[in-house]
Amino acid sequence: MISAGSVYLVNKARDDNKWVLHTIEVENQLNTLLLEIRRAESGARGFLLTQGETFKTDHEKAVAAVRPVLDRVTRLTSDNPLQRDSMEKLHTAIDGRLGQFAQEMDFIRQGQPDRATALVREAAAADTTSAISRTAGAMIEEEERLFRVRSMNADRSQTFAASMTAIGSALVVLLALISTWLVRRSARARDEAETRLRDANLNLEAIVDERTADLREANNEIQRFAYIVSHDLRSPLVNIMGFTSELEELSGDIFRRIGGLTQAATGGPPPAAGEIALEGPDKQLSADFSEALGFIKSSIAKMDRLISAILNLTREGRREFEPVKIDTRELIEAIVSTLAHQASEAQAEIYVEPLPNIVSDRLALEQIFSNLIDNGIKYLKNGVPGEIRIRGRTKLGYAIFEISDNGRGIDPKDHQRIFDLFRRAGTQDKPGQGIGLAHVRALVRRLGGTMSVSSELNTGSTFIVTLPINWNASNRNSDQ
Repeated sequence: MISAGSVYLVNKARDDNKWVLHTIEVENQLNTLLLEIRRAESGARGFLLTQGETFKTDHEKAVAAVRPVLDRVTRLTSDNPLQRDSMEKLHTAIDGRLGQFAQEMDFIRQGQPDRATALVREAAAADTTSAISRTAGAMIEEEERLFRVRSMNADRSQTFAASMTAIGSALVVLLALISTWLVRRSARARDEAETRLRDANLNLEAIVDERTADLREANNEIQRFAYIVSHDLRSPLVNIMGFTSELEELSGDIFRRIGGLTQAATGGPPPAAGEIALEGPDKQLSADFSEALGFIKSSIAKMDRLISAILNLTREGRREFEPVKIDTRELIEAIVSTLAHQASEAQAEIYVEPLPNIVSDRLALEQIFSNLIDNGIKYLKNGVPGEIRIRGRTKLGYAIFEISDNGRGIDPKDHQRIFDLFRRAGTQDKPGQGIGLAHVRALVRRLGGTMSVSSELNTGSTFIVTLPINWNASNRNSDQ
């Protein structure tokens, strides 16, 4: 009797577990059905907005997957009268929504996006998708109720089987105790792991925010430090500039006095007023003195330009960006018109191809494209008519701009060097401090984009700037 009872209870527990798995499978299929409906809706709306083939393909795959999943759910729930009634409602709602999808896609293919948009709004007003979600949600709730009941039945059957087996044999009791201990330990380990995972997920966002705040504070501290250092360097530089100017003014009197003393020592006539009569070593000394003053003034001017550039960078780094809708082609054509004189002198033609419009900070974009176009004009090859092209395209929510020229090009080993502050590459025959491209890349990063260069020596360069199409208040100034 104990053996027969054990076999019966084991079989019953197996059947109960099958029903538990059956319930889980129904829930999974319902969730899959909702996911495919949402994918189909997202693909249709994406195709309506962008006419992208990726969205169309995704929509068609999702629509094709809906029917098989719906048939599986129908088959799995055929044993439950309540679920069969819900399935009839679900069939009706899904058939209607699929029909709407087909009409939407037909309108789009026929070049009638307005009618497709109206149909989308009509579907939203009719709350068809929500009706599908509600019906499916009710079915999932029923399956969860069945899951609890069937789980209890399975647990009860297992308990009875274990008890009967324990009565039949002490060895079986021992093995049952050991098995129970192992199962409970596994369950505790699983629960602890799930708890740690939940805690990690809850803390992850806080940790990321904390790290971001630390990085932002460090960046601000660097900017403040650069501003203070640059400001403090300017004070002694002004003194040096002043004393250098005084030395330059006094040099005439000094060498006039030296010339007079030399003439007096040799018994010659004194020099006329305002005249400096130098000969031999005195004349060489005067030339060396003037040359030294020239080097000092040149170095002072260079240092002054570098300090001014650092101050401008720190001021720009503290400026808050304001996202506005920008006609990119109009903005770049305005920049090209301001550089028309330089382009004419360099015998360069600038071509602006169709460009995508974006939402971003206007002043930052002006600085980015002005610098890149100006560099394209500056570093053309001598004796070769220049050609600079600005073109753009969109991809996955980003606008990609390419500024290419047929200039002298950049050695691949210097591709990263040119983006470093105060670093320049190639022949240094053009004025500059090595700040422009570093500043441009910093602006691009603050706007949530990336920047790269493709170039070879003597074959021209192409600078690639990738920016978000819609840079909005949710990510503004996040990189400050």
